[in-house]
Amino acid sequence: MKAPAIKSTDTSVYDVSIIIVSYNTREILRKCLRSVIAESSGLMVEIIVVDNASTDGSPEMISAEFPQTLLLRSEVNLGFGAANNIALEIARGRYFILLNSDAFFTKGALRQAIQHMEETPECGLGGGHLVGRDGSSQPSSRCFHSVLNDVLVLSGLAARYPKSRFFGRPDRTWADSGTPARVDWVPGAFCILRPEALRRAGLFDPAFFLYYEEVDLCLRLKRAGFAVWYWPDIVIVHLGGESSKGRVDLELSPHAAQVVLWRMRSTLLYYRKHHGWQVHLARLSEQLLYGATVARSCLSRDANRRLRGKRYRSLLRHLKQAWQETAGGRQSPQRPW
Repeated sequence: MKAPAIKSTDTSVYDVSIIIVSYNTREILRKCLRSVIAESSGLMVEIIVVDNASTDGSPEMISAEFPQTLLLRSEVNLGFGAANNIALEIARGRYFILLNSDAFFTKGALRQAIQHMEETPECGLGGGHLVGRDGSSQPSSRCFHSVLNDVLVLSGLAARYPKSRFFGRPDRTWADSGTPARVDWVPGAFCILRPEALRRAGLFDPAFFLYYEEVDLCLRLKRAGFAVWYWPDIVIVHLGGESSKGRVDLELSPHAAQVVLWRMRSTLLYYRKHHGWQVHLARLSEQLLYGATVARSCLSRDANRRLRGKRYRSLLRHLKQAWQETAGGRQSPQRPW
C-alpha cells in the first residue's frame, strides 16, 4: 500500500507539534503530558493526542485535566502508524515530534531536539538516547533489517557479542552511545520530523499496524534524499521494555502470542515491500532457527528445555499463520489486528 502524503503548507503556527498515540494508557499518559507541558515553557507548542479507542477513561482524563491538548478520538484501534497519520495531516508546527505515551522528556530535551533540526537541514528525522527508569541505555539507533541481521538477533548472537562490529550490527551496540551519528533508523518511541521530508517521502504506510512502520518510513526518507540522525544529548526516559528485563517466559501468554504474531506479519510485509523474493529467505531462516530448538528439546530430559521446545513449536505455528494471513507479505490483514 502506498503511504499517504502530507499536505503542503507554509502556515506553521507553532515551533513544534507533539503527537502522542494512546491506547488504554491513562495513568502513564497523564505523566507523559505533564512532562511535555513542563518542557514546553517559552515555546509555541501544539499537543495532539490520538486515542485509539481506549476504554480506560483516557479521553475523559485528557479533556478534564489537559484542555490545551487537541484530542482526536478513533472509534477503532488504528495501530501506531495510521493513528499518527491522522495527527500529522493536520499538525501546524515547524517540526513534528512523535512521542510514546510511556516516554518522557528530560530537562532541555525538547529545545535540544529543535536546535539540532535547525542546525542539520539535511535531516528528515532525528532520534535521541532512550533510557530506562534506572538510566540504563535502550537501543536507540539501528541498522536496517536484512536476513543476516535478523538471524543474528533471533539466534541470540547479537546479544551475546554486543561489542562486535559484526554481531552487534543490528542495534549498533558496538558504537559509543555518546557519539552523534547518521544512522539507518531510530525507534518510534521518540523522533522529530521535518514536514518537508514527509511531503516528499509520504506518511506512515498504514499496511503496518504495529512494528516496522518507523523502519519503513526511515528507509523512504533516505531514498528521498534525507538523513536520519541519532543525537545522544536528547535524553528520553522510555518505560517500554522495562517489564521484560531479567524475565524469561518459557510459555507465551495470550498477549505475548498476539504481539509475536503482529511482529511476524510486519516482518513479512516489510520484506515483500522492500526486498521482494527475500521474504522467502526471511521466513525460512526463522523456521530453521525455531525448528532446530524444537529438535534439540525433543532429545532432552530437562523440563525447562522441553518447555522451551513447546514455546518454539508455538512460534512455528504463528509464523505459518502470519504467512497465510499476509499472503506471503503481499497484503495487510484487516485492522485492527
